[in-house]
Amino acid sequence: MAEKELQRVRKDFIKRVTKPVINQLLDGLLEDRVLNDGEKDSILEENSSTADKARNLIDNVWKKGPKASMRMIFHIEENDSSLYSVLGLSSGQPAQPAAQPQIDPSTPAILTVQEFWEKMKNDKDCYPVRKTSYENRVALLITNIEFSNKRLNRAGAEKDEENMNKVLSSLGYKVEKHRNLTGKEIEEKIVKFSQLRELKETDSVFVVIMSHGKLGAVLGVNTKNDGDDEFPIDNIYRHLGSERCPALLNKPKIVIIQACRGEEKGSVFVSDSANQANDVPAPVVSEDFARDEANDVPAPLVSEDFAEDAVKCVHKEKDFISLLSCTPDTVSYRHKDQGSLLIQYIDEVFKTDAREDHISELFRKVLRKFESFDVSNKRQMPSIDRCTATKLFYLYPGLSGTTPP
Repeated sequence: MAEKELQRVRKDFIKRVTKPVINQLLDGLLEDRVLNDGEKDSILEENSSTADKARNLIDNVWKKGPKASMRMIFHIEENDSSLYSVLGLSSGQPAQPAAQPQIDPSTPAILTVQEFWEKMKNDKDCYPVRKTSYENRVALLITNIEFSNKRLNRAGAEKDEENMNKVLSSLGYKVEKHRNLTGKEIEEKIVKFSQLRELKETDSVFVVIMSHGKLGAVLGVNTKNDGDDEFPIDNIYRHLGSERCPALLNKPKIVIIQACRGEEKGSVFVSDSANQANDVPAPVVSEDFARDEANDVPAPLVSEDFAEDAVKCVHKEKDFISLLSCTPDTVSYRHKDQGSLLIQYIDEVFKTDAREDHISELFRKVLRKFESFDVSNKRQMPSIDRCTATKLFYLYPGLSGTTPP
């Protein structure tokens, strides 16, 4: 597999590749849509040495899988044949002309974002995305870092804000950022966001709130005692729901909350005993409920007395999908320098998989990363919550440079 080849030569590549070749590789991979503009800029701007740039580049690409890795191998041969030979990427065979790289015919061709969009745009199971809607994407990002009670300050939250802003920007969203808000101010910003004119044209929105929290609420910066400064999470769905925000009717509304939902640890000790399965009580089934389901459901009302009106009945809440950083009553963890685990993993997963995975699958992959996290019996499991999305939503990073109708 091509990604194994890149991993095999990683050390020598970092040691031998030159800065001009790195720039050429970045240009080629950007043109192939293996990397997007944000990833390219990140590699160039966030790494001071050539070795660091090389390390970031090769790690970015091999994590994207065999198709992306194959394109990088091709561009290494195209731009520095001697490096290609020294690294042994020809697998002992003579190097092929740059214009005709050897490609395993069983490996699917890499689709550009434009090609993938063309493939999916008429799929009835997908939320529609058009150029004009993509160009009107907006997101709300609220980060509480400094609190009135200095002991509550959230070290590392600046990194979360930076990472989340980078993720959202790379997906085409114009990010409205706010810091250090009270519960009342959070409410006001969400209400104002729900009234933006861009919502009529956008295909989706993100709302990201990062703070301290408890079950059902995030805390404002003036919090001192339980309940004295908080924002109820339910209000997000109320303000962006069908009744108060008709501009977002039938459009995906993605909510991400990085906050504790209680004070309990997210880990328990369990036995390997197979006999435990026998101790689980059978579910209680109510005879009344069964009868309701079978016999007492009223038939739909059909009457000639009903006439069409200018208004229509719609679902009060639909097309939401939310990712909360932990399960109910438990805590979330945050590194004082690198930021919270949830935002770190979102950054990693979206960077590598947002090209061809829909949002639900991306969130599932984020959850998978938490399976192996365990530091001193500290465990955390995010929760995909309150999902009313009826279709698949693909993000199409970089689509703004294409010309769909």
